[in-house]
Amino acid sequence: MKKWACGISVACHYPARLMHIGFQGEAFSYSDQASSELFGSEERTGYPSFVAAFEALRDGDVERLVLPIENSTTGSVLPVLDRLLPGKVHIVGEHMVEVRHCLLAPPGASLDTIERVHSHPEALSQAEAILTHRGWIAVPEHDTAGAVRLVSERANPAEAALGPERAAEPNGLQVLMRHVVDRDHNTTRFVVVAPGEQPISDDADKTTVAFTTLHQPGALALALTELGLRGANLTRIESRPSDAAWQYRFFVDLTHPPGERGLKSVFEPPLATVGDMRFLGTYKAADR
Repeated sequence: MKKWACGISVACHYPARLMHIGFQGEAFSYSDQASSELFGSEERTGYPSFVAAFEALRDGDVERLVLPIENSTTGSVLPVLDRLLPGKVHIVGEHMVEVRHCLLAPPGASLDTIERVHSHPEALSQAEAILTHRGWIAVPEHDTAGAVRLVSERANPAEAALGPERAAEPNGLQVLMRHVVDRDHNTTRFVVVAPGEQPISDDADKTTVAFTTLHQPGALALALTELGLRGANLTRIESRPSDAAWQYRFFVDLTHPPGERGLKSVFEPPLATVGDMRFLGTYKAADR
């Protein structure tokens, strides 16, 4: 396989031929931006929901998905995380996008005329303090770019959208505020998802797994200790409901020595304190 430097902060391996790439959202969304930075020359298609995007990958309509999985302000994107679990898809790369929302409004609007702000729920959460301070009503939409389009179509000076600055001009909107985020470090981590099992590249040094623990005191602590003793560095852990009521599964991201040998050094022999271990992808970690 040919090694590509896919964007400014990701290193991953892809075939040299062109591929069809999917993402959730519309043109000018942050997912569109991430997929463009990763796969600028490939054909790209946006889908209205995460469910539709995963179905497109399942049906072979696209060969890769670019999806948000974590934000430095609001945490994990749970609808994406949960849909990785069946194990029919795997993460093959990751990419970081600094998110600096702008307040976009129709001509003639001003900060004083705005009453309602439309955007994706994640974006609204990332600017919740600012919106509350201003007294603006947050209105959730399916997508940041879709919210921009909606505000453009309505042309109501009482309505604005929270979204990328690059979406303003194509939609005939003005920028009323820049850097509308509660935390300056606001960054979204995107993952590249492919169908089926994928080969492990020589520089792949990050793995996402999901597992349950034994029903005994301190089982999770023992599992994490065992991973640490084997040389793994945990970068994220998230608990999610499992198939049985009131039982939980843990999603873990960790870095380790590169390549298949590095992966085996952490997970072979199997950890003694975990059950139902599922490997969701091994890939090259992006620079943070």
